[in-house]
Amino acid sequence: MNIVCLDLEGVLVPEIWIAFAEESGIPELKRTTRDEPDYDKLMKWRIGILKEHGLGLKEIQETIAKIDPLPGAKEFMDKLRRTTQAIIVSDTFTQFAAPLMEKLGLPTIFCNELVVAENGEIVDFSMRCPQSKLTTVKSLQTMGFETIAAGDSHNDLGMILASKAGFLFRSTDAIKAEYPQLPAFETYDELYDAIVKAL
Repeated sequence: MNIVCLDLEGVLVPEIWIAFAEESGIPELKRTTRDEPDYDKLMKWRIGILKEHGLGLKEIQETIAKIDPLPGAKEFMDKLRRTTQAIIVSDTFTQFAAPLMEKLGLPTIFCNELVVAENGEIVDFSMRCPQSKLTTVKSLQTMGFETIAAGDSHNDLGMILASKAGFLFRSTDAIKAEYPQLPAFETYDELYDAIVKAL
């Protein structure tokens, strides 16, 4: 039995933090897991910048409301889910992901939670488990699934490398150069065809 595990941001939807950086005029928030492999460090840094600028969950959600899936992403997900089981495994947060899941046809997503104060300030974040993407893939494997994974960033590499087939999708030149053994694709048709061959 196969299950496909997909990253969310950069693969199916634009990077939320980049969109918010542009909307808020805070260029430092453009830093993502493509740039900083340590997610814990990255999130603590982001929360510090939000606090410094007096911004909270409401402002980020207002930006997210304007974000649409990447062109072709919903059609790709619909086609994939008719072919095999697929879930999104993301380091994002339920408070960010919910409206985007509506636009993608409500696929299953495993993600994390923000800790938000009554005044809307983001004070912390709660990860489902350590190395959540790799841990999710390993857990699915113990349940009898063979996993196929795709993502674009450093934090996707664990689940990609641990799967029976793994792909980079719209990744950076640096990551592609560092992992030449991983097939790298730029279009949903290419990714879909590679997944089907791996089933």
